[in-house]
Amino acid sequence: MISQFKEQQVGDYVSASALMFRRVAARRRWRLGTDIGTERTRITMCNFIQRVGSLSKRRRSMFSHGGFIQLGVKTIYEWAKTEQRRYTLGFIAMGGSCSILGIPSPKGPNTVGCTDFMMDHTAKGSFFRLYYPCQETDRAEKPNWVPCREYFNGLADFMKIKRSLGERIFNYLFGSYKIPAYTDAPFKSSEKCPVVIFSHGLGAFRTLYSAICVELASQGFIVASVEHRDESASATYYYREKTESEKAGENGPKSSASARDDLVQEWMYYRALKHRESEFPLRNNQVKQRANECILALDRLTAINAGVAVQNVLRTQFDWTTLENSMDLCRTAVVGHSFGGATVIEALCKEVKFKCGVALDAWMFPLDDDIFPHVKQPVFFINSEKFQWAGNISRMRKLDSTVIQRKMITIRGTVHQSFPDFTFLTTNWIGKLLKLKGEIDPVIAMDLCNKATLAFLQRHLGLEKSFNQWDPLIDGEDDNLIQGTNVTVLQSAM
Repeated sequence: MISQFKEQQVGDYVSASALMFRRVAARRRWRLGTDIGTERTRITMCNFIQRVGSLSKRRRSMFSHGGFIQLGVKTIYEWAKTEQRRYTLGFIAMGGSCSILGIPSPKGPNTVGCTDFMMDHTAKGSFFRLYYPCQETDRAEKPNWVPCREYFNGLADFMKIKRSLGERIFNYLFGSYKIPAYTDAPFKSSEKCPVVIFSHGLGAFRTLYSAICVELASQGFIVASVEHRDESASATYYYREKTESEKAGENGPKSSASARDDLVQEWMYYRALKHRESEFPLRNNQVKQRANECILALDRLTAINAGVAVQNVLRTQFDWTTLENSMDLCRTAVVGHSFGGATVIEALCKEVKFKCGVALDAWMFPLDDDIFPHVKQPVFFINSEKFQWAGNISRMRKLDSTVIQRKMITIRGTVHQSFPDFTFLTTNWIGKLLKLKGEIDPVIAMDLCNKATLAFLQRHLGLEKSFNQWDPLIDGEDDNLIQGTNVTVLQSAM
């Protein structure tokens, strides 16, 4: 089914890099060959391309459905059998010693802080990373991009590789990266902040879209990036209370240092489709839960804004009372990527407090057909050039209206993974090979996405900002944009 192929593409951004390094990571020690020249790299690429070209037509056709990842990795495994080739692969993957990778700093006038919030320790509670304008500080630290090792395990499970291997790979590749925001820094804003609720994609979690979230916060928004508990995240967690025997026993499960002493941390990992299981019922139930979790996050922020005392299960240093009367809750929006894009549509249908929505390369498959007439708010679809297909675009166009603004643009040279942070953390060769990067510079693509989003939010939230300088982007008026879509949709598909 196309939806299953697209699910594979949706998950490529968290799986591709690790699979690439399975043989290399098997060594006890990583070493990079410092004598590897550009000519050897070029020959390596040529050999790979020649092998791909020799494949049968049927196997080449797999590329258009996400099979490129598995096929490419298998070919590289065969190539990377010798010691020297392993060193070459490590050097290529990391881009050499002079490569500079990292999540770009935000461009807005505000310094950005972030903190985690969990209210109600159970799986039915609310859990999100909050980004906000903050005071400038020299003391606060920047948080790790991947919060802890269990998320590495979740990514490994999602990719169906051994956890011990996955942890080594991801820790080596991504363990040192930081989010460009300050942990628990004091909130500061000269005016009330509009609010954005962000929904992540399939196999992701709350920190993987920090480039988008920190930019919005630097421009004066308070952003809650929800970590979904519908088993679509690669990993998430909640807490349960200790039993009486656990409280009494010395050898029972240890309490988490980040929560109350009477609570035990429980991890929830990605739920894959079972053998012969129909996909739609699972995804449909998940998107409904996801929308409810976005609404719950908005409800929590509403209570905090009203001065209601809230109990954060997590032991953070952030003073939540400073957010009292800080938010303009008449100006709220919901934004999401991929499965999160479908969550945007579902949330708009369920909650009129969301005044508009921005769906980034939305995966429309999980939505009921009868939902579209019930969405009354403006919607902005920002698509990649390589991910969309006619059936998905036709579902987006079911939201077309003559009275409610519905906009769509496509960013040239982008792939589905041009929206998560992975696109900034891999070099060009590996990024393009594994579809984590497109042909366009990822910084330019993200800049266009963020500016178009800000212009749309100003227009439909009634903000008194200067984001309207980017209004032409909403209509695709830029050399790197396409108005509407690059996909041909037959009238019969509508």
